[in-house]
Amino acid sequence: MTSIQPFDMVLFGGTGDLVMRKLLPALYHQHQDGCLPEEGRILCLGRSQSDQAAYLGTAEKAARQYLGDYFNDGDWATFSTRLVYLKLDAQDKSAYAALADKLNEFPDHVRVFYLATAPNLFAGICENLASVNLNKGSARVVLEKPLGHDLASSQAINAQVGKFFKELQIYRIDHYLGKEAVQNLLALRFSNTFFEPLWRREWIRDVQITVTEQVGVESRGDFYDKAGALRDMVQNHLLQLLCFIAMEPPASADPDAVRDEKLKVLRALRRFGPQEVASKTVRGQYKAGASQGKPAVGYLDETGISPNSKTETFVALKAEIDTWRWAGVPFYLRTGKRMQERLAEIVINFRQVPHSIFSLPAETTSNRLVIQLQPEESVKMYLLAKQPGDQMKLKSVHLDLDFDEMFKARRPDAYERLLTDVIRGRLTLFMRRDELDEAWKWVEPILDTWEASDEAPKQYTAGTWGPAASSALLSRDGFCWHEEG
Repeated sequence: MTSIQPFDMVLFGGTGDLVMRKLLPALYHQHQDGCLPEEGRILCLGRSQSDQAAYLGTAEKAARQYLGDYFNDGDWATFSTRLVYLKLDAQDKSAYAALADKLNEFPDHVRVFYLATAPNLFAGICENLASVNLNKGSARVVLEKPLGHDLASSQAINAQVGKFFKELQIYRIDHYLGKEAVQNLLALRFSNTFFEPLWRREWIRDVQITVTEQVGVESRGDFYDKAGALRDMVQNHLLQLLCFIAMEPPASADPDAVRDEKLKVLRALRRFGPQEVASKTVRGQYKAGASQGKPAVGYLDETGISPNSKTETFVALKAEIDTWRWAGVPFYLRTGKRMQERLAEIVINFRQVPHSIFSLPAETTSNRLVIQLQPEESVKMYLLAKQPGDQMKLKSVHLDLDFDEMFKARRPDAYERLLTDVIRGRLTLFMRRDELDEAWKWVEPILDTWEASDEAPKQYTAGTWGPAASSALLSRDGFCWHEEG
């Protein structure tokens, strides 16, 4: 029996890329696995004149593409009975009466409004929903990033949405937090006694968080040139991962208990002044090269990009957390487009033993925990062991938590976990308003310093690991990135 209540999920931007590529496939998987109640509808809203049959045809074509081998004709046939297409212009207040009539067919259903639209529409949509009393009771609203382009705009959006929905009704989504490996990070830290004594400055040398992509800006040039990698990735994804690594053990699994501890981390992050921005951050921009075996144009030659743009497509920085647990431990964050690999991983490098009686191998560090989020999800603990033979020679080996081998079952996609959490009313993996404010407060001085500078981003060739200054950032501390060690 499923624990999910009967629901109506309303997808604004129902004909858009996010809905077709991520949201509908995620809901299909949950339907296929028997996790959704029969009384669960998915209302897809769009401005096009498409009728129900035409929309289902478009959705099926996209599902076949994005689901691959998981697509099943019979499962799609039953899933598609949940889908309802409604023509609705999100900015037309008069159109919401028809939406209310449709939802009021089942007044006891949990109502989830997923705003897969541009952020400038959030306030108007919420006001229009409230005008027909759709913000009452168990109604929940999901906000996609980016939430503003700086602290002031973010606070304005949150204030406007907050006029019509209470904080407990607002789900600010970051899909990285729904990944199985991130959930396992929490499980490793807070369910195993042998990690906690080591999870501190005395035993951890440094932490590296990397999220890189092989693709360029693709069709997002107009948006990306106004945002850049710091806003698009660091302010949300990477900082949220940092919080999960650095937070103190919460008193319980209650959403606010967890989010309180994350907030403490964000408040403890050492702020950047202009001098720190110069010495502890690197911004880069890709130039022409090769990616995945094919020629790749430079950022300035991409569609929608200004030829004089100084927007960064790569960021590396050194963060420091001023607490007893983490004082003196550098956290290196790195993200970029047109990189050598598509990768998302967290690397915890432990200190060397204080006195070794053996000759150690040349690796920069022998003991490390590597939590990979993409392309595959895994957790590996690296340690030293003796090589076979008559001499005491040590070699780095690893213990591997293989999810596929251990659990057999298909691992849910991040959006599957997060969408069902919204229906259930679980806020743990969603950002609270004060968290978002603190993240912007930390990022904004870096943005301001870069924008005031005449210095252009450092160039790096497409298909590489970024500018040389990124490696130099760590080498000044005597360290190197994981793939270089």
